[in-house]
Amino acid sequence: MENKEAISFEVLHVDKSTGARRGVIHTPHGDIQTPIFMPVGTQATVKSMTPEELVENGAQIILANTYHLYERPTDELVAEAGGIHKFMNWNKPVLTDSGGFQVFSLADIRNITEEGAMFKSYLDGRKILFTPEKVMKIEENIGADIIMAFDECCPYPSSYEYTKQSMERTTRWAKRCKDAHTTTDKQALFGIVQGGFYEDLREQSVKDLVAMDFPGYAIGGISVGEPKEEFLKILRHTAPLLPENKPRYLMGVGSPDYLIESAMAGIDMCDCVLPTRLARNGTAMTSHGKLVVRNATYEHDYSPVDDECDCYCCKNYTRAYIRHLIKCNEILGARLLSIHNIKFLTNLMDKVRIEIENDNLANFAQEFYKKYGYTTNEEG
Repeated sequence: MENKEAISFEVLHVDKSTGARRGVIHTPHGDIQTPIFMPVGTQATVKSMTPEELVENGAQIILANTYHLYERPTDELVAEAGGIHKFMNWNKPVLTDSGGFQVFSLADIRNITEEGAMFKSYLDGRKILFTPEKVMKIEENIGADIIMAFDECCPYPSSYEYTKQSMERTTRWAKRCKDAHTTTDKQALFGIVQGGFYEDLREQSVKDLVAMDFPGYAIGGISVGEPKEEFLKILRHTAPLLPENKPRYLMGVGSPDYLIESAMAGIDMCDCVLPTRLARNGTAMTSHGKLVVRNATYEHDYSPVDDECDCYCCKNYTRAYIRHLIKCNEILGARLLSIHNIKFLTNLMDKVRIEIENDNLANFAQEFYKKYGYTTNEEG
């Protein structure tokens, strides 16, 4: 690339009805059409799906988890294999998180100081210290196109004082990450906006991070179990504060309504384990809402999971057969529903991008919500 940064971003169109952005991120492993949903491949694999199947079902970029790859097989081994792309036979873009959310989820066994986060391995109980510098080294070894600064994710709810201290520490850690990052021509380092559910803290976090001039910015610490109205309030307040010429990434969002709301707020990238997790639990996302295929009502139902879907699952198998697989704990059941759910979300984002280009996303959202039957937050 001509510029020194690993990625570049351009906005192609802004939806007049909502302000949603249609754009493209150029990376060393190809372009990403935005707004985009990114499937999560925690341990260098999207559970039950091959890279070829991911491509066939519209995945443009996947996530891998820094902490889990550090534990197994180790980031050094991934580097020895030639990096994450060669290791898992995926030649499209990859994003790695920072491990911050894993530290948050291990809250009962961690201790956070200015130096970093000390916590116990979920595998063998040994103590692990993650510092900003160590996380940068791990992510550089893994070799993803986009990497995240190490941050602290506050639980919901948290006091103002605790959240303020946490946000300020995250800012200091971001500076240390930026100073430690050496592969700027190959990997784009994103800063993560924190500040919990306090608008002034979010504003301060954005101001401090933007001053460091990262090539992209993530919003962390929401979609962590809060009511939907709280999620929307902070999302809509924070996203417009971020630079217009940089990618905006909302972490941990994967239900259809949250994806649409995120796009309307000006977000370019979202990720979540939700589609494959639902699949393993015998649930499908369909054009008419969630379908719990394992339920007895589908025992004699020989229709496809979703009659409006063109995925491999829906073209070849019935609800009755997939229910049988799920009830018998056959791996194929989870595989087929994973294929469907990933395809459903990539199809949804294809439609969102088209509606943005047509300045019609607001109308599309209302029609989709009515058809899908949304009344509650499906992720909370």
